[in-house]
Amino acid sequence: MRRAGARYDDSHPDAVDGRRRPSDEGARPNRDRSARDDDDRSAADRRDDERPHRSRDEQDRRDQRSDAGRDRGRSEDADKREAKKKSDADKGDDEKEDKKKSDDDEDDQRARKKRRPLVIGIAAVVLLLLAGGGLYYWLSTRGKISTDDAYTDGNIVNVAPQVAGQVIALDVTDNQFVHKGDPLFRIDPRQFVFSREQAQGQLDASNAQIASQKLGVEIAKKNFPASLQLAQANLDSAKANLALQQANYDRQKSLPKLATTQQEVDTTASNYQQAKAQVEQAQARLVQAMPVQQNIGQSEQQVDQLKGQAEQAKAQVDQANLNIEWSVVRASQDGWVTKRNVNAGDYLTAGQQVMSLVTTDVWVTANYKETELDGMRPGQRVKVTIDAYPDLDLQGHVESIQRGSGSKFSAFPAENATGNFIKIVQRVPVKIVIDSGLRKDEPLPLGVSVEPTVLLK
Repeated sequence: MRRAGARYDDSHPDAVDGRRRPSDEGARPNRDRSARDDDDRSAADRRDDERPHRSRDEQDRRDQRSDAGRDRGRSEDADKREAKKKSDADKGDDEKEDKKKSDDDEDDQRARKKRRPLVIGIAAVVLLLLAGGGLYYWLSTRGKISTDDAYTDGNIVNVAPQVAGQVIALDVTDNQFVHKGDPLFRIDPRQFVFSREQAQGQLDASNAQIASQKLGVEIAKKNFPASLQLAQANLDSAKANLALQQANYDRQKSLPKLATTQQEVDTTASNYQQAKAQVEQAQARLVQAMPVQQNIGQSEQQVDQLKGQAEQAKAQVDQANLNIEWSVVRASQDGWVTKRNVNAGDYLTAGQQVMSLVTTDVWVTANYKETELDGMRPGQRVKVTIDAYPDLDLQGHVESIQRGSGSKFSAFPAENATGNFIKIVQRVPVKIVIDSGLRKDEPLPLGVSVEPTVLLK
């Protein structure tokens, strides 16, 4: 509530709580305000005298409002003084801060000017180092192709028995180095010894039959020609007897009846017929005795048949001996015993894989990208680094490049003619032979990771 006789401008920047100081005065002293308040109270008292009909309560309310106005005015004056002091202090602080900031800026500029040559020198050194590193990398990698998709490779010989039987002895252990011909394990040979004895008996019997038949051939070579001669002689004798009997028959038949008897005629006729039969019989025996060479050949064929039976028996003997030899399984090459899964007492079948031998031949199979094969040729030098033995300095050469990518020889090769096609960079295996750098005391397992670098020039 505004007092009477005072004008306020709410838009003035010095207004406080929606009120401002009188527009005709800037900032009056507190005593003027107190005097004005006294005048107001005197005027109010006069009005009270002029209006006796107002009640006592109204007079009290006016007094309360007057007191509240005085208190509010005093509080406003105190706030204004504090605000002015604070504003003056803030202005001083701002001036000090601005001055300090300007001084700091000048110091920073001077420090920057001093550090500028150092920063430029450091930047130049860094650029020179980067350029030198790039040049060194280019020079060190020029004409070289390397890949980390590579591993050691070699020959693996699968060991399996050639006969079935129970293992009675094991002569090697895991990861043991063996030489060609060293025994690995043994199978019970008694069954093969029995088979050999049986086959040997059949062989002996066949040999005896052959010897007997050979004697028969010698006899046949003499008997069959003699039988032929005998048959020819019998034929000649029968023909002579036939001529005699025919002459007797003709003589008896030509005689008068009074000069001979019917009995004589019949007798000579019977002898004549009998002589004819004997000639025919002699001729048949001669025909039967004529194939002398055929009969001798038949005897010789029997000898050959017995010889075949003897050879069959001998083969059985040899097979039995071979089975006895196979009962001791030996190493086919020099190498290390790996993946052993046989022990004494196991029963094995023929062809059952029981262990493997890793040979001493080791090379590197590197799968280079198809875009890296340009310029690669057999015979080029290769530097090989092995992850397992980083201290080894292995040197080798490219032996051959496989005529086909790895995916072409996979179990399920890609069929690009079906479905959507997505080009994938293929890898081609390259065989690298190690020439030097291997140590005998450090085993080089198959399948370990290596990083070969082919020197194209």
